[in-house]
Amino acid sequence: MSEYSSLLSDLAEIITADDLEQLKSACKEDLPEDQSTGITCSTDWFSYLEKNDKLAQDKLSYIEHIFEISRRPDLLTRVIEYRTTVLKISEDDEIDSKLTRIPSAKKYKDIIRQPSEEDIIKLAPPPKKA
Repeated sequence: MSEYSSLLSDLAEIITADDLEQLKSACKEDLPEDQSTGITCSTDWFSYLEKNDKLAQDKLSYIEHIFEISRRPDLLTRVIEYRTTVLKISEDDEIDSKLTRIPSAKKYKDIIRQPSEEDIIKLAPPPKKA
């Protein structure tokens, strides 16, 4: 299984039926009502987006946008991680590009990640009483 297929599979496992309705609603301008009713699971939704040139292995900005406006930083972060690790596109490169939503996703990534030892402020022990 390619990394791209693995990404879509991982996302499909996370997206619930309620999530799917929210995502379909977020892209209603690009998803006609008659087509929307035929999409009953997230894999159907991904297939529709691929057929309509909204999603591809190196074309992820559309779903990044949908995840962002749907307030799903968990999904957005997974796509960003794929983009930076698999496609080898750094966040700095992405900031200059109009193809992605990295600047807005970066804040979510920072919220989700756990602080490292360096990030944690260590306090000195309290002074001893004389």
